[in-house]
Amino acid sequence: MTTKQQKLVKTLQGFKSAVVGFSGGIDSTLVLNMAITVLGRDNVLAVVANSEFFSDDEFTAAVKLANEMGAQVETTDLDYLSEPHVKHNTADSWYYAKQLFYNRLVELQQQHGYEVVLDGMIMDDENDYRPGMRARDEAGAKSPLELAGFYKADVRDLAQANGLKNWSKVPSCSIASRFPYDTVLTPAMLTRVLRAEKYLRAQGFPIVRVRSTDQTARIEVPSEDIANLISKRDSINNQLKVYGFDFVSIDLGGFVSGHMNSQLSAAQIAQFA
Repeated sequence: MTTKQQKLVKTLQGFKSAVVGFSGGIDSTLVLNMAITVLGRDNVLAVVANSEFFSDDEFTAAVKLANEMGAQVETTDLDYLSEPHVKHNTADSWYYAKQLFYNRLVELQQQHGYEVVLDGMIMDDENDYRPGMRARDEAGAKSPLELAGFYKADVRDLAQANGLKNWSKVPSCSIASRFPYDTVLTPAMLTRVLRAEKYLRAQGFPIVRVRSTDQTARIEVPSEDIANLISKRDSINNQLKVYGFDFVSIDLGGFVSGHMNSQLSAAQIAQFA
């Protein structure tokens, strides 16, 4: 067992019971796995949130995975677009979205009598604009992987060693990140992008983002996949137009995580972080 793994176990041993915010991603999967191992199944509750920001497929897969892991599972619905900052996709919208998320987890924690709320944040999350970390801290939630110094590579190594089938899962994030800040979001806009990305993954692009500005779709894939994307441009162009886009383009800069954050000034980042 590595020093980081020992620290993770020790961190979890500091709690008697926990609610784990579970998305089905590798980070929260490892937290749930280790929490069950250290605290015992009866002392851990996996909460899976359904919302407009994640596809029904992702929600269903997360619930199925948590059940396969032997966890106690509770589902909950979150209406992110009811929050004005989130609906208008302001620069600090992710703080308000995460505030809704953590507040719901705390409600369930208190309702069921668990000691703490745990999430899957890792050390890599400190390297980008992450106002959600402030919402986490305000709610009193803990990030055991971050506390133990885990980076993504550490997560994948331990997840694979523990036999977690999604150890190599491609990271995903809120669909709101596909739109420029200060765009008024609607369910139809979100659904259009979700459908487009699902289609592109089925065409052989597991890492893909469809950035949406007005009626234009700008597709991002890793640089090494751009030639393949171009070779399929006719069918992709036609299908995305069926989904409601008037124009379909390819970002020659390739896939960039957190691309929309490049719009923010240093002052905005300092204000909302």
